[in-house]
Amino acid sequence: MKKKIAILGSTGSIGRSTLEVISRDKKSFDIILLSANNNYKKLIKQAKKFKVKNVLIKNKNFYFKVKKSLKKTKTKVFTGDISLKKIITTKLDYTMSAVVGLAGLQPTIDSIKISKIVAIANKEAIICGWQILSRLLKKYKTEVLPVDSEHFSIMELTKGISNEDIEEIIITASGGPFLNIPLKRLKKVKPKEAIKHPNWKMGKKISVDSANLMNKVFEVIEAHKLFNFDKSKYKVMIHPKSYVHSIIRFKNGLIKMILYNTDMKIPISNILYKNKKNFLKTSNIKVKNINNLNFQKVNSKNFPSIKLINKCFSSGLSSPIIINAANEVLVDLFLKGKIEFLDIVKNINKILNHKDFKKNAKRKPASIKDIQIADNWARLKTISMCVR
Repeated sequence: MKKKIAILGSTGSIGRSTLEVISRDKKSFDIILLSANNNYKKLIKQAKKFKVKNVLIKNKNFYFKVKKSLKKTKTKVFTGDISLKKIITTKLDYTMSAVVGLAGLQPTIDSIKISKIVAIANKEAIICGWQILSRLLKKYKTEVLPVDSEHFSIMELTKGISNEDIEEIIITASGGPFLNIPLKRLKKVKPKEAIKHPNWKMGKKISVDSANLMNKVFEVIEAHKLFNFDKSKYKVMIHPKSYVHSIIRFKNGLIKMILYNTDMKIPISNILYKNKKNFLKTSNIKVKNINNLNFQKVNSKNFPSIKLINKCFSSGLSSPIIINAANEVLVDLFLKGKIEFLDIVKNINKILNHKDFKKNAKRKPASIKDIQIADNWARLKTISMCVR
């Protein structure tokens, strides 16, 4: 029987990788829904190639273009903020939640209600909305599986493991394009330099987050929420080649790690096939590279973002929402050339030192409205601080 699947954010890098995996075994999957925000041309091509049941183009301006292009197919076209429950009436085997940013929270909430398994590649939905998501996962008996390489690796390494068994959880970071760049030089780096990741092919926003290690701040918070191991057990370590994605140091003296190439199709494929009956054609890591894995401590002078991890854990339940919102605004300003690279983390710290931060950070994010209040406050304060 074919597995019913929806891919939210199908035109992004994770969505495209998911479709690449499916394209090698079309007989095993029935794509019920593909969704995109603005990239209607790519969405149309995907819908035709995979004979998709439904498509959702979020931007209403492109609705009629998509509708016209798919007129001769059996694909139904939807637009706007429509609930997934109004589109999909059957229970899905999988939903790939890969919408970028906090915009992915509501679709993730919807997908939990209609899916057996939600494969999630959206950090923001987890770090900002976990109180909502965890409650719904229990209610609907839905399983959540992380797609990000670090969290996928932690999941694989800690199956059947309790908090008491673990000494340390190490999340690795490549260090991005500026690992060995002097601090003085970092003041002058341009957006085109920041988005050139040495190992991964990613979107612009996540590439900037990787360049200053803000992504690791979010990944540690995400890991803590997903796996519920003690906050104090997490550590970030530089590993330039990105072969090792996470390391678990156990109290019995053993250290376990998972190595695989920088190809997101590997965790995606293993999630879709539950690590079975799938032989993924991908390049293998050469033995000579394994001989020199090269782990380094994080230089907090060059990567001051790493200090934000403790602030997130100690400042209140809504502090990750505030930091995420401020970061999204600041990365956008940097990409537009309106602020410098180092200004991103500097201005996040200014937000954390604002007189109203504690009040907003301590708000319990029990509903989307609560999340939006903290998110809006952070965005408005960040914009007023940076845009003169």
